Amino acid sequence: MHVFPSIQAGSIAVRYGALTAAADDVELTIIGESGHAARPHEAVDAIWIAAQVITTLQQAISRTTNSLRPLVLTFGQISGGRAPNAIADRVRLVGTARSLDPETSENLPAWIEKIVKGICDSYGARYELNYHRKLPSVQNDPGLTQLVESCAREAWGNSRVQVLPEPSLGAEDFSMYLEYAPGTMFRLGVGQSDKPNYPLHHPQFAVDESAIVIGVVTLAYTAYKYWYSF
Repeated sequence: MHVFPSIQAGSIAVRYGALTAAADDVELTIIGESGHAARPHEAVDAIWIAAQVITTLQQAISRTTNSLRPLVLTFGQISGGRAPNAIADRVRLVGTARSLDPETSENLPAWIEKIVKGICDSYGARYELNYHRKLPSVQNDPGLTQLVESCAREAWGNSRVQVLPEPSLGAEDFSMYLEYAPGTMFRLGVGQSDKPNYPLHHPQFAVDESAIVIGVVTLAYTAYKYWYSF
């Protein structure tokens, strides 16, 4: 289970199928040629080319990938250049790629490289692309998900159990376990009724600790029912 601040403490939420996205690390270096800022035509501007790469990749998502298969590509770090009056010869971009569909995830490295290569070739730059597979998608087993849902409804009542209509493009290393055995992950509500509920990873994130007993009982009762179902 994973805490969820947008759900009030005392409730849980289950999700059938994909719960979270596959998440990969993307490291891209654009290699140009330095020169004086006053004579850009004599250089290969890695910053300008990096900007073209970022813009084109974002635009290409909506025009070259299936819109029914969500894909997010975010570069959260970019660095390059040495002086304000010199053309940068090297720019490093680091980001993350998130997808729910296994086929989309499989094709992502080649798709990114095709676009990057086309832009770099057009403007006389080179590139180095390191694509690191990190985490697969959490794909909840339907039978185990149904077991958690029925146990939670029996323990807490129907009003305190939700079925999530949409997955998250966040990632979760629980997915690594699911490569070896079927499993399911649910959301544990920790929202506070009398205070602001900040999102996950926010510096002021806090929980209503009354949720602890909800999580413990739900897991324990599910394990009990699973064991005695054989």
